[in-house]
Amino acid sequence: MVSYNELYEQPNWITYCVRNVPKNVDRKGYNFRKDAQVWTSNNADYKNNIWDKGHLAPAAAFSDSEDNLKATFSFLNCTLQHQRLNRKEWAQLEQQVRDWAEAFGDMSVEVDVLFESNHRVLPTGAHVPSGFIKRIQFPDGSTKCFYFPNEDTLNKNWTQFEVACD
Repeated sequence: MVSYNELYEQPNWITYCVRNVPKNVDRKGYNFRKDAQVWTSNNADYKNNIWDKGHLAPAAAFSDSEDNLKATFSFLNCTLQHQRLNRKEWAQLEQQVRDWAEAFGDMSVEVDVLFESNHRVLPTGAHVPSGFIKRIQFPDGSTKCFYFPNEDTLNKNWTQFEVACD
């Protein structure tokens, strides 16, 4: 489930479930696509800059079927995310959530996309998020929360971004 901000061309938030599922489909060859009914970001927003097309609901958690994987490659599920954050700590936490799902069962995840008043706006019109809050709920009802600023994370460990869930 996603809430999308057409003015900012970025998601407001997304919720999804990470299940312990086998990898049956490879993501190679998939490209992000626009939604016909929602004004979203597009490839031009990510060209020649430090911003990755960051999945909010990770493709790897939905690689059990072609339909599920394809659903993650929508600009509705894509955010302007600093390339080092996306490829390092963010990806490491995504893997950890999949590991927890394997060990404990289905995990509920919510991601809030944050915009400070002085956030960056690209020449293309897309707004760059200031940061992200990820809330992970375990099957026993316990919760872990993480705050990631949308910047070079300087190779910190993903655990250093854990915050109180209030």
